[in-house]
Amino acid sequence: MGQSPRLLTVQNGPTGGPGRWGDWLAERDIALDVVHGYREQPLPRRLDHDGLLVLGGSYLPDEDDRAPWLAPTRALVDQALERGVPVFGICLGGQMLAQVAGGQVRGQWGTPEFGSTRLELRPEADADPLFGQLPGTVTAIENHVDQITELPAEAHWLASSEHCPHQAFRVGDTAWGVQFHPEAGAQRLAHWGEERLNRHGVDREELRRAAERDEPTSEPVWRQVADRFAAQVRERSAA
Repeated sequence: MGQSPRLLTVQNGPTGGPGRWGDWLAERDIALDVVHGYREQPLPRRLDHDGLLVLGGSYLPDEDDRAPWLAPTRALVDQALERGVPVFGICLGGQMLAQVAGGQVRGQWGTPEFGSTRLELRPEADADPLFGQLPGTVTAIENHVDQITELPAEAHWLASSEHCPHQAFRVGDTAWGVQFHPEAGAQRLAHWGEERLNRHGVDREELRRAAERDEPTSEPVWRQVADRFAAQVRERSAA
């Protein structure tokens, strides 16, 4: 048997790991090489992997003074876009993809979203390799106070929510960004800091209970998206 396709995964905080996506991708024989940027683990200068996964974190995508690993991460995203390497950006990672490709991100913008949130897929999602033929309405875990305020000019706009228009998008043929957390199940909420949630007037246990109610419906959807992204990585590896 050949070597498993390898996915470079950038983790931006101690509780922001690949979660259930790590398990689902491994089931599809995708090997995750996780670099913990927040621990100052060095990132490669050249993207020699078959795909790139950039996870969430409590930074803006160009906040290099607080998180110096973000600059080399942006360089890897740029390389992936130039070479057609599959990319999936989650929350901060999605904002980074938007910014690198020419969009705009603003901190402390709009209405914050926390916990299980209703998303609406747009008609443009119908033919998308990852989001095509998904339910028109689905829930996902949110945890953000910053937003993408303008998508890149050539982006395909895939999903929105009541308070955050740019929930999912695609750049080119093989790069996706999302504002939500498809990798996070309801159990992840137990590790969220209560002080931050209290500042925004939300209760962690109430969020967890709502996420548990929605998970039987939402989990199969995000597993399917993970499977489809794994297929993109495998296709790149084979090529």
